[in-house]
Amino acid sequence: MKVWMSSRRGFAASRRDGRVGTRPSVPTSPRAKAVERWLWRLCLLWPLALLLVFFALPMLAIAWHSLIDDATGTIGASNYAAVLRAPRVWHAAWNSAVLGVTATAFALMLGFVLAYGIERTAMRGKRLVTAAMALPVLAPSLVLGLGLIFLLGRNGIVGRLTGTRPDIYGFWGLVLADVLYALPEAVLILRAALRRGDASQHEAAQLLGAGAWRRFLDVTMPGARYGLGRAAFVVFTVTITDFGNAVVIGGDYPLLATELYNQVSGQMHLGMGAVVGMLLLLPAALCVLADRRLERIPAGSHADARHHSAPVPECARDLCFSAATLSIAAAIAVVIGTVVLASFVQLWPYRFDWTLRHYALVLADGLGSLWFSVKVSAVAAAVGTVGIFSLAYGMRRATGGYATLAGFLVAAPVTVPGLVLGLGYLFAFNAPVLSLGTLYGSAALLVCCNIVHYYTQGHAMVATGLRFVPAALEDAVTVLGGGTGAALRDVYLPALSATLGGLAAFLFMRSMVTLSAVIFLVTPDLPLAAVAVMRLDEAGFTAQAAAFSTCIMVTVAASLIVFHGCSARAMRARRPR
Repeated sequence: MKVWMSSRRGFAASRRDGRVGTRPSVPTSPRAKAVERWLWRLCLLWPLALLLVFFALPMLAIAWHSLIDDATGTIGASNYAAVLRAPRVWHAAWNSAVLGVTATAFALMLGFVLAYGIERTAMRGKRLVTAAMALPVLAPSLVLGLGLIFLLGRNGIVGRLTGTRPDIYGFWGLVLADVLYALPEAVLILRAALRRGDASQHEAAQLLGAGAWRRFLDVTMPGARYGLGRAAFVVFTVTITDFGNAVVIGGDYPLLATELYNQVSGQMHLGMGAVVGMLLLLPAALCVLADRRLERIPAGSHADARHHSAPVPECARDLCFSAATLSIAAAIAVVIGTVVLASFVQLWPYRFDWTLRHYALVLADGLGSLWFSVKVSAVAAAVGTVGIFSLAYGMRRATGGYATLAGFLVAAPVTVPGLVLGLGYLFAFNAPVLSLGTLYGSAALLVCCNIVHYYTQGHAMVATGLRFVPAALEDAVTVLGGGTGAALRDVYLPALSATLGGLAAFLFMRSMVTLSAVIFLVTPDLPLAAVAVMRLDEAGFTAQAAAFSTCIMVTVAASLIVFHGCSARAMRARRPR
C-alpha cells in the first residue's frame, strides 16, 4: 500500500533508474519488450481494423453507389441530378426539417420542466417520474407510435369514448411520438447540466435581494445553456433520423427516412437511395459539428463547482412541478401501457375480454425471432464491450497517425443514422465481387452493425471511466515489474468493472430494440424481434404487434435487472472486508 500511495514523481524517478529495490521497473529482455509492444498494438489495431471494415467501407460504398446509374450502370452524377428534379425528395427533406425543429422545441420545454423539477425542487414523486422516463428506452421506437394509434387513432379508445374519429396520422402524430421518444435523452442531459450548478451563486443572488424569477433568469439559465444546446442537437438528430415512428404513424407525411426506405425496398432504386442517404447524413453531421463547437464554449464559472445543497421546500412551487412532471410521466406510461393492455384484450377497442390468443403468434412463430434477437444482442454486448475497452485503452498510448485515425473512427459513427449505416452494409457486403460478400445474411454482420451503430456512445462511457483511474496505480504495477497485461488485470479491469457492466447492458438493450440499422440486413433465416413488430403492424396485425412489443420490453427489462444485479455483486466483492 505504501508503494501504491507514493507520488508519481517517485515512480518516474524509479523508472529512470531502471529499478526499485531489486525489481526491474520495466521488462529488460528484448523478448519482454517485444511482447509488451505487440500486446499494446493488439489492443489498438484489431478494433481499428474492425472499424475500417465495418464502418469506413460501408460509408465509402454508399458514396460510390450514389454515383452509379441504376438503369445504365454508368458512373456519373445522374442520381444527384434526378434528386434535384424530384419534388417528393425535397418535400420530404423540408418535412423532416420542420418536424425536427418542432419536436426539438417541445422536447426541450418538457425536458427542462422534468429536469428542473427533479434536480432543483423538493417535489414529490421523483422516483415515479424517473421510472417513467426509462420506459421508452426499453421498447423499439415504433411502440410509441403504436400506442398513440391505440389511443388516438381513428378506431382508438378516445374516439370510442367521445364519439369522434381523431386522426393521429401525419405531422402532429409524429411530433407527439418523437417528443416522447427523445424526451428521456433530453432529460438526462439537462439533469446533468442543472446538477452541476453552484448553490452559492443562488444564495448570493438571494442575499442581494433577487427574487426567484430573477435568480432563474440570471443564474440558472446561463448555467444550463450548454446543456440546452447539447439536448437540442441530440433531440433534433434523433427526430430527423427516426424510422420506427415514421413508418408506423407517419401516414402520407413523407420524410427522408421513409423516402430512403421506399427508394431501396419499394422501388429498388439503389442509386437514388444512396443519394437520399447522403442527404440524411448532412443534418446529423451538422448537429455533431455544432455540438463539438459548443464544447469549446466555457460552460460558466460554476462548471466545476463543488457547493451543492438540497432544494428548499416551497409548497406552491413544488406542488406545481409535481403536477406537471407527474402528468408528463403519466402520458408516457399511458401510451406504453396501452400497448401492453391491447395485447391482452380480444379486439381493441371494441371487446375488452381478457385473452392470451395474441401471444399465440409469438409462441408459435415469433419465439424464434425473439430468442435469435437475444443471442445476437448478447454477442454484440460481449464482443462490443471487449472491443471498445481494448481500443480505448490502446488510444491512451497512441500517437501520430494511429491517434488521428482512431479518433476519427471513434467519433464518426454517431453522425451516421442507423438507416444509412444499414444501407451501407447492404452495398458493401452484398456484392459478389468482394470476398466480404459472404458475410451478408449472417448473424455476424448483424452483431457488427449493432456494435458500430452505438460505438461512439460506448467509447465515451469507457473513455470517461479511464480518466478516473489513478495513474499512480499503473505506475505501481510498472515499478513492481508488471507490464501491460498485469496493468490490465490488476488495475483497469477491476477499476472499470461497473463501467464495463453498464456498457454491456447498454449494447444489449440497444441491440434488442434497434430497427433502422438492421432493416436492410434481416432475411427469413435472420428474424429479429423489432423488425417482426414492424412487419406485423404493416400486415394489420396490430394486437399481435403489441404482444410482440410487450415480450421485447419484458426481455430487455429482465436483462437490465440481471446486469444490475451482477454489477452490484461485483462492486460488493471489491469492497474491503
